[in-house]
Amino acid sequence: MTVTDAFEMGLPGPVDVPGSLEPFGRWGDDLMDRWDGVRSLRTLPVGGQYVAYQCVLTGTIDQPSVRVTVENPDWVDAVREAILSTFLVPPPQFTELLRVDPVVARLDALYPGLRPVRQFDLLGALVRSISAQQVNLTWAATTRRRLAERFGERHEVEGEDVYSLRAERLASASVSEIRDLQFTTRKAEYIVGVAEAIAGGRLNLVGLASLSDDEVVARLTSLRGIGLWTAEWILARTLGRPRVVAGDLGVRKAVGLAYLGKSLPPEAEVHGATVHWGASAGVAQQLLLHGLSKGLLGECRNTP
Repeated sequence: MTVTDAFEMGLPGPVDVPGSLEPFGRWGDDLMDRWDGVRSLRTLPVGGQYVAYQCVLTGTIDQPSVRVTVENPDWVDAVREAILSTFLVPPPQFTELLRVDPVVARLDALYPGLRPVRQFDLLGALVRSISAQQVNLTWAATTRRRLAERFGERHEVEGEDVYSLRAERLASASVSEIRDLQFTTRKAEYIVGVAEAIAGGRLNLVGLASLSDDEVVARLTSLRGIGLWTAEWILARTLGRPRVVAGDLGVRKAVGLAYLGKSLPPEAEVHGATVHWGASAGVAQQLLLHGLSKGLLGECRNTP
């Protein structure tokens, strides 16, 4: 039986924990980043292995706190540190952005404490992006779930399962085995390729974190199946950098509706409309995507 450890901890607020975690349950349960509206179940790569942990909200938006249960008490400190940096804190410049940008100000008033959520597992983040290429996000979650069940490592916390993906296991998988899960041939090849790069030590999170944005993009896009869109999401969601993912369909639609009065503007126009976000780009982008999901960008639109 797995020995667990539990504790309660505060978070730097304000943070709307349920609202920020909602995207992990919106399109289905992939068994890797799990959110059921009450509990979050995730795994953290640490010390050459993965440790699972569960968070249950116990506080408020202004004074957020969570009840945490860790699969292995040896890794409590690592999990605590990860949780403290899970929800990106707006930079000091966010106050000025709220003053000059009525779109972001309205959305922040509607959804106070909504924050981007970091994804600390590089392999999991890359698989998430590959699975979402050219399909709807419900189907992407379904195929990731199959991948987790077939090739993942199962962890249990408080009677609930959560899975991690090991690069070595996926690197040894055949393309046909992954195709059997209804990934396309190319996506199966891409998944094996990124797993090989990570398992072979050619790609790792510590190395990426030491690089500039442009260097990160160049390193990632040298891998088959990893384009600018995926590389920018790694910058934003895994490394926590203020990057506007201008090629993402959701971002293009949200920015187009809120600032440009059109749907799906080209990337150059998205960058032009959001350049003033600056260091606050991560928080602003998340607010717009949330507003898009709720169908409320029309009333927040920036009009003369």
